[in-house]
Amino acid sequence: MNKLDEQFLVVSNRLPLVVDQDEDGWQIKPASGGLVTALEPIMSRVNGLWIGWLGSSEQAPFDELFARFAATHGYRLAAVPLTDEDVELYYRGFANETLWPLFHDLLGRCHFDLTTWLHYQKVNDLFAEVVAEQADDGQLIWVHDYQLALVGHLLRQRGLKNRLAFYLHIPFPSFDLLRRLPWKKELLQGLLSYDLLGFQTLRDRRNFVACVREMFPHVRADIRRRVTLLDLGERQVSVGNFPISIDFEEFNQGAAVKEVEEAAWYLHEHYQGRQLLLGVDRLDYTKGIPDRFLAFERALEKYPELRRQATLIQVVVPSRTLVPDYQNLKETLDQIVGRINARFNEHGWVPIHYLYRSLDRTQLLAHYRSCEIALISPLRDGMNLVAKEYCAASVEEKGVLILSEFAGAAAQLGEHALLVNPYDIEGTADAIWQAYSMTEEERHQRMRQLRAEVRRNNVYRWVEQFLDAVQPRTEQLYWHCTEMRREGDE
Repeated sequence: MNKLDEQFLVVSNRLPLVVDQDEDGWQIKPASGGLVTALEPIMSRVNGLWIGWLGSSEQAPFDELFARFAATHGYRLAAVPLTDEDVELYYRGFANETLWPLFHDLLGRCHFDLTTWLHYQKVNDLFAEVVAEQADDGQLIWVHDYQLALVGHLLRQRGLKNRLAFYLHIPFPSFDLLRRLPWKKELLQGLLSYDLLGFQTLRDRRNFVACVREMFPHVRADIRRRVTLLDLGERQVSVGNFPISIDFEEFNQGAAVKEVEEAAWYLHEHYQGRQLLLGVDRLDYTKGIPDRFLAFERALEKYPELRRQATLIQVVVPSRTLVPDYQNLKETLDQIVGRINARFNEHGWVPIHYLYRSLDRTQLLAHYRSCEIALISPLRDGMNLVAKEYCAASVEEKGVLILSEFAGAAAQLGEHALLVNPYDIEGTADAIWQAYSMTEEERHQRMRQLRAEVRRNNVYRWVEQFLDAVQPRTEQLYWHCTEMRREGDE
């Protein structure tokens, strides 16, 4: 079969690229991240098309850069042009001030504004317009995440008969939360326009089905092991849970290279051989970082043996720095760290090392490899791939994973991690002590099981399972996914 006959169309808010200008002119390269890692191999194999917002300077010669990208990477890009007003009202507004907190169970942070909702509809229509212009008959169209929930409905209004799939990377709320959204019915109707809906966890899948049955009592649900089939009368929608993952070998092999090994050794020498706890998070109120600091403070109070013997390294990657809520969060973190360090600081030891910046890949892998404890305690998270990255990079199998029970990753990793309720400061402090005092044998046993789980359910298996659920199945796409998964396993 000719590659052009099997095109695969992916739609996401941002295009999978980074554009920079240096002394040699404009440069374009793939962005990092789980979605790009997962989809780029199959996109290149089938000459796919990825549609999204540029997210960068419109002064760059994108036609030329896109052509160069396609020649190098084997798949094509198409841009959705957004104005500053679009970004402000659709992205920063409805997507991130309404859907994001609502879907993360943080109702108090939600803003319900008709203007941003109308603009969300408008921008979703812009995406649908570009997709309709670019799509071929019979092509599978896979739309990603909460910013674009209505694209499928708007494509149907344009008469497209293609198979449409949607994957939500963040949690889906219970009906008790969703009912607060003034436009809940329109949002659910938009999602029901897809043929396949994918969620991270079984709980998210159940929440969605429960919301549909509350709002549309006539819909019948046939619950099966892998999917729930919703009978809308004139058509059927498949709803499944497909936990996203990482390329295990990319982190496993990357952590074993000499450069990372040396950086990990230097890190421990710098901290004088103390046990290191690690937090790596984007600046966001869903990550529970203030509660994490308070839990570490309580552990120092309750277990004095930790003093001078344990250090928390917290990496916070700047995000949405112009948004007042995020500016306030940054100030809160600065104040808590300053207070705790002033309270417990001793000569030669600072309890919390707080890094407000991103780490390059070598340093990130070195931190994963050298830190004995990962403290990953979001208030709510769709998956949290940092937990899986930490396990994959723990090549010496000495690490302990402390994981929030409200992270999607807990469904897969909870048996061998130490699960905590991030709102329970006392319980999280106890888990810190349990991890610190855990025997070497138990550490190895737990981490060996965690690494086996991440290796087995890698990112290629995620793509394979999702495409296997698309009906009728795209056989050539599924075959390519199976080959990618086998290559990843090897």
